[in-house]
Amino acid sequence: MTLFHETGWAKINLALHVRARRADGYHEIETLFAFVDGGDAIAAAVSDADHLTIDGPFGEGLSAGADNLVVRVLALLRDRYGAARVPPLAVRLTKTLPVAAGIGGGSADAAAMARLVRVHFLPDVGEAALARLVGTLGADIAACVASATCLGVGTGAQLSPVPELALGGTPVLLVNPRAPVATGPVFAAWDGTDRGPLFTGADLRAQLFAARNDLQRPAIAQCPAIADILTELGGLGPWLARMSGSGATCFALFDAPAERDAAAATLAVRHPGWWQMAGVLR
Repeated sequence: MTLFHETGWAKINLALHVRARRADGYHEIETLFAFVDGGDAIAAAVSDADHLTIDGPFGEGLSAGADNLVVRVLALLRDRYGAARVPPLAVRLTKTLPVAAGIGGGSADAAAMARLVRVHFLPDVGEAALARLVGTLGADIAACVASATCLGVGTGAQLSPVPELALGGTPVLLVNPRAPVATGPVFAAWDGTDRGPLFTGADLRAQLFAARNDLQRPAIAQCPAIADILTELGGLGPWLARMSGSGATCFALFDAPAERDAAAATLAVRHPGWWQMAGVLR
C-alpha cells in the first residue's frame, strides 16, 4: 500500500487590518499571511471508500464526518474532476496544532489535502486554479494552498505576492494558552472603526511595526490570557510579537534561532501549561 503525505503548515497573520463590515456578514480585511515550517500531518492511501481518521494531541472530539474540511475538499475535487481521476482515499489526520487558534487549523488541513490530491492524481491542474476552487470552502484556504507569504484582501481570499517581505528562514515561536477562541464572535465584537490600510513603506521592520491586528482587542476581551502571552513574549527579545488571526495563538519573530530557543525555554518554565511551537518561516 502506497502512502501519500502532506503537511498542513501553520498560518500566521503578520498583520490583520479590518476595514469594513460587509452586508453579507463578512468583513473587508487586509492581511499579511506567512507560514511556519511545522503543522498538522496528513497521510492517505487509495481505498474502497473515503475514510478519515483523526489522531494527535489536538484530535480529540473533532468530527471526521462529511462536515470536516478534509472530507469536503475530497468531495469537491471529485465533483469537479471526476471519480475516475480522484479515487477514494483513506486519510489519517494527525492534529499537532491547537484548534480554534488563529493559525489555519482546518483551512491548512484542507489545503494540504488539496495539494496531496493535485500532486498525485491531478498533476495537470495549476496551483492557482486549485486555490480558487478549494478557496470557496473558506476564506483562508486559498492562501494555505501555496503556504507562502502573501497579501490577502477582500475576505482574505484575493491574494498577491509580496516579494519585498523576504522573511523565509526567520526564527519564529508560536504560543497558545490552550484556550480556543471562536472566530465569529471576535469579528462580531470588532468596534467598526477603520484604522487605516496596511503601511506600505520600504523598510520591512517599519512596515510590520506600523501594522497591527485589529482583532487583538476583541480577542483579549474573550481570552485575557492573550494579553499575558504578548507581555511575556515582548520581554524576551523578539523584534515583533503579535496575535495571529482571531487568536488565541501569538507569535514572536527573532533575529537568531538561539534567541528563539532561549525564549521558548524561559516560557516553558514560567508557563508550563502553554502550548509552544518553535520553527522558521517558510
